[in-house]
Amino acid sequence: MIAEIKRVTMRNKLFLIGIVGFAATLLYSLAVAQDSYVAEAKRYTALVSKPNPPWDGPTSGPSAQRNKSIIYVSADQRNGGARGVGQAAAEASRVIGWHFRLIDGLGTVSGRRNALMQASSLNPDGIILGTVDALEQADAIREIASKGIKIVGWHSVGKPGPDRDLPIFSNLATEPNDVGKAAAMYAVADSNGKAGVIIFNDPIYAIANAKTNAMIDTLRKCAGCTLLMVDTTPLKDTSATMPQRTALLLQRYGGKWTYSLAINDLYYDAMPPTFIAAAIPGNGYPRNISAGDGSESAFERIRKNRYQIGTVAEPLRLHGWQAIDELNRAFAGQKDSGYSAPVHLVTSGNIKFDGGQHNEFDPDNGYRDRYRKIWGVK
Repeated sequence: MIAEIKRVTMRNKLFLIGIVGFAATLLYSLAVAQDSYVAEAKRYTALVSKPNPPWDGPTSGPSAQRNKSIIYVSADQRNGGARGVGQAAAEASRVIGWHFRLIDGLGTVSGRRNALMQASSLNPDGIILGTVDALEQADAIREIASKGIKIVGWHSVGKPGPDRDLPIFSNLATEPNDVGKAAAMYAVADSNGKAGVIIFNDPIYAIANAKTNAMIDTLRKCAGCTLLMVDTTPLKDTSATMPQRTALLLQRYGGKWTYSLAINDLYYDAMPPTFIAAAIPGNGYPRNISAGDGSESAFERIRKNRYQIGTVAEPLRLHGWQAIDELNRAFAGQKDSGYSAPVHLVTSGNIKFDGGQHNEFDPDNGYRDRYRKIWGVK
C-alpha cells in the first residue's frame, strides 16, 4: 500500500514537472516570438521612414493632350489631404495647358452629390474625385461616365488602380494595407511591444476601413499589445465631438490607453485641449500616430513633439500631378500607369527631409520634371 502511494506520488510529481516544463517552454517561445516581432517592427519602421526615396514611377507615356478641361470635386476642402491634392492638380493643369476648376463637396453626402452634379453639368473632359467615396456616389459616377467624361479618383475606393465595378480609370493612393501596417508597426516598435491602442476610423470610407483592418491585423501579431477599441467618430464631426470624446476615453481607459492610431490626422487636431486639461504633456501618453494623410497641423505637432509622434504621410502634390497624368493617359486612349507611391512614415527623426520643412511630404525625387518630360512640356 505504502509502495503504491509512493508510486502515485512520484507519477504526480513527474506529471507536475512535465506541466511546469511545458509551460516554461511555451512562455519562453512566446517571449522569443514577441521579441522577434518587436525587432521586425523596428526594422520595418526604419525602412519606411528612410528619407529621400528615389523615383519609382512611370518614365514614359502619351504627350500632352490639348484643349482639355477638368474639374476637381473635393469631398471636403477642410480635409488637408483633399485640399493638397487639389492644389497640386491645379498646378499640374497649368503646366500641361488645361483648364482647371474646383468644386467643394462641403463634407456632406448631399454636398458631394451636388458637387458631382454641378461638375457633370459643365461637361468637362475629366473629373478628379478628391476623396469622394465611390460607393457612396456610385449612381452619380455612372451617370457622369455615361457622358464620356473620364474619371480619376484619389482615395475614392479601397485599392489603388482601376476599379472593377465602377467606371473609374484609376484610383490614386498609397496601398492602404501598407499605410495601416506602417502606422501600427510604429506603435509596436515605439512601445517595445506593449502598446495599448485605440483606433479611430470613419467606416463610411472604403479606404479607411482597409487601413483599419491592416492596423488590427498588425496589432494581433503583437502578443504584448492590446487593442482597447475601434472608435468610429465620423471625420466630418471631429472638430465638434473629439474634445468630449477624448475626455470620455481618458476616463474609461486611463493609463491603459498609451497609443492612438487614426485613419486621418483630423482626429488629432481637436485632441490637444483635452490632453492639456488632463495635465498630459505634449510628449506624454497616449502617443498619437496617423495612417494618413500628412496634414500641415500634423507636421507641426510632430516637429514640436506635441501630441503626435508620426503620420504615414502621402505625397499629396505628387498625387495631384499623377492625377493629371492618369487623365492624360485616359484622353489618349491608353492604359493607366499602374503606379502607386510607396509608403512613407514621417517622424521627428526625418521630418526635415522631403519637404517636411514646409509641413508637407513632398518627395525630393524629381517627379515634376519626370511628368513634364513624359508630357513633352517645359
